[in-house]
Amino acid sequence: MQEEGRLVSIQAEKSMEEKTFQRIKELTELQGTSGFEHDIRAYMREAMTPLVDEIQQDGLGGIFGLRHHPDADAPRVMLAAHMDEVGFMLTQITERGLFKVTPLGGWNPYVVSAQRFTLKTAKGNYPCISSSVPPHLLRGTAGQKAVEVTDILFDAGFDSKEEAESFGVRPGDTIVPQVETIKTANGKNIISKAWDNRYGCTVVLEALEALKEEQLGHTLIAGANVQEEVGLRGSKPSVTKFQPDLFFAVDCSPADDTVTKNGTFGHLGEGTLMRIYDPGMIMLPRMKEFLLDTAETNNIPYQYFVSKGGTDAGAAHMANEGIPSSVIGVPGRYIHTHQTLFSIADFDAAREMVIQVLKGLDKSTVATIVEGK
Repeated sequence: MQEEGRLVSIQAEKSMEEKTFQRIKELTELQGTSGFEHDIRAYMREAMTPLVDEIQQDGLGGIFGLRHHPDADAPRVMLAAHMDEVGFMLTQITERGLFKVTPLGGWNPYVVSAQRFTLKTAKGNYPCISSSVPPHLLRGTAGQKAVEVTDILFDAGFDSKEEAESFGVRPGDTIVPQVETIKTANGKNIISKAWDNRYGCTVVLEALEALKEEQLGHTLIAGANVQEEVGLRGSKPSVTKFQPDLFFAVDCSPADDTVTKNGTFGHLGEGTLMRIYDPGMIMLPRMKEFLLDTAETNNIPYQYFVSKGGTDAGAAHMANEGIPSSVIGVPGRYIHTHQTLFSIADFDAAREMVIQVLKGLDKSTVATIVEGK
């Protein structure tokens, strides 16, 4: 009987792992760049509804589930992912029927060419690729000049501007990477697009499920903002609307471990990221103490992280009268491209960190972090 129980437990664990992978696959394969997050918002709304007391949306389209504490004076804690992924906006249709674009979010121009995309229009979605110059056409020349994203044309196979327009193509349409989400051969990692930041969307849903029967010491506001990739635009409206006392961004950051781990930040397999500094935010001492204590008490693997870029926490912490904020993150190799490689173990550590942080916050703890004494 004991052996049978152990097998049932193992099967349940494997089932849960597969359920999480399928959720990751669904969320990362959804397509929605900045300002056009409606498909991801619909997914989040459906998944959050049975796990919270109510769903609310801000004016730009950020969506959050609220779990109300019985005490109206209980602290308010916000857990925020962002729904948008990097992509492109079509700005001009050439006479030959190709498209000029502007980037939505940060792209390394050298990874844009010769990739597969989806062109999303009011009339439908169409396959699309980014142009490149074959080496044959570079022979006898000085080679290709320095590449800018705005120099790269996108091609959906239309013969002319008129034909493209007849299919409903218009300036303002978006172009988003088309990628299948898969596991690596060793089963330790996943390859996908948009882990920045469907990681956050996934971990919000997983935490809400894990805490469904838990009595929290605060009102929880959990969900996802819009337009993070184009200047952290979504977090200020949402924190203005929901007035949190604390703000936690859940976001993916660039791993820098392919050549060396010596002197670099963001190493796959070493746990959730403890972001102590970025250009837009310094972690407050009491927040750092709380997060370190949470990780060490619960044996959660973590690694310190210093970033050259920011997250929604950077905008949130300067909103209202100042909101103590932090990031519970994971590293991903090659983010802001078609293909990101990330560690399942790091996701597990971050998920546990989110769950334990939310369980550990009550009126006294929040007051200590906010007042800094």
